[in-house]
Amino acid sequence: MSFNITIADSAFDDLAWLKKFERVTILEAIDTQLSHEPAKETRHRKQLRETTFSRWELRVGKYRAFYNVDEDRKTVDITAIGYKEHNTLFIRGKEVQI
Repeated sequence: MSFNITIADSAFDDLAWLKKFERVTILEAIDTQLSHEPAKETRHRKQLRETTFSRWELRVGKYRAFYNVDEDRKTVDITAIGYKEHNTLFIRGKEVQI
């Protein structure tokens, strides 16, 4: 059974900071990677320790999509989208601490 994916308004604002081809790549990866078994760790998905964004991270190259999973309701909520340069995360062009 597939999961319903929702993207928070703030995550849409995060996407607006990126180029169109970057947005398309990220959204395609979200649809492909998170529609089935989003709470299963893989090479591109990992569960995070306590963060302000979410419990999970999807890695798409240098980009990161942060999300929460509700297994009972079969939903995935995208909470933030950014990119990493080395060990530094940027959201909307500003450095953010995880």
